[in-house]
Amino acid sequence: MLSRLLPHPLLTILLSLVWCLLVNEIKLGTVVFGVILGLLIPIATAAYWPDRPMFSRPWKMIGYMVLVLWDILVANVVVAMIVLFKSNKNMRPQWVVIPLDLRKPEAITMLAGTITLTPGTVSADLSEDGRTLLVHALDADDPDAVRDDIKQRYERRIKEIFE
Repeated sequence: MLSRLLPHPLLTILLSLVWCLLVNEIKLGTVVFGVILGLLIPIATAAYWPDRPMFSRPWKMIGYMVLVLWDILVANVVVAMIVLFKSNKNMRPQWVVIPLDLRKPEAITMLAGTITLTPGTVSADLSEDGRTLLVHALDADDPDAVRDDIKQRYERRIKEIFE
């Protein structure tokens, strides 16, 4: 019963807060209307939401997030050094094809997002069968090393989280 009235509790809270921020004042009427919107919007859109992804090891998500944040920080410095000090003729951009062991769409999306968020790499295409991901690397001497690094560093951990 509660899940029908409150299908997405965090979204309800977020919508209520966003409404109060948009109105730019905290009065009783603003808060009440924000809560009403926060309750009605998730109920009205509940049929369009996909099933929630199931994590087999949710605590590993925290470690993965820390790893990705660290990699983003390090990659920002590396890309800045490449842009500032490496001439175009010395750069070695590469297209890398990554065969995927992941099968869940949420896991594949998470991997593609991670690759794109990390400076120096961009997820460019996913094959129709969902078994290979095309990635562009800004500066890579060895495409096989990039592939192996992505599979070991990210895909293996995502697989542990989702499967």
